[in-house]
Amino acid sequence: MSYRVLFVTIDTADRFQHNLKETKMKFISKETKTYKLFNALYNGETVTGAQAEKRFGIKNIAAEASRIRHSGYAVYSKSRVAGNGVTVTEYEMGNASREIVALGYKAKAMGITL
Repeated sequence: MSYRVLFVTIDTADRFQHNLKETKMKFISKETKTYKLFNALYNGETVTGAQAEKRFGIKNIAAEASRIRHSGYAVYSKSRVAGNGVTVTEYEMGNASREIVALGYKAKAMGITL
């Protein structure tokens, strides 16, 4: 039997515990570019890659969004076509889906913790 929990696929609880050591939730230091992006997203802003580079000096917004996700926040990305025909990816913070919340409760019921 295989379970999919957030971003780790597990076959057994032992294997999950091994993977968990490598993917523990992290805290974001206030002096970092990641925190600046987190703060903007947390305050309801939608941020594109170009905006992140101008405002925060972030060149790879996808990596920063991933770091924020690993800290336990739901960051969503969506693509749209701008007026000039260029595809733009926007990042925003939202609520976790019911499926993710259910998987969290399932993992906790199995005794899996961070």
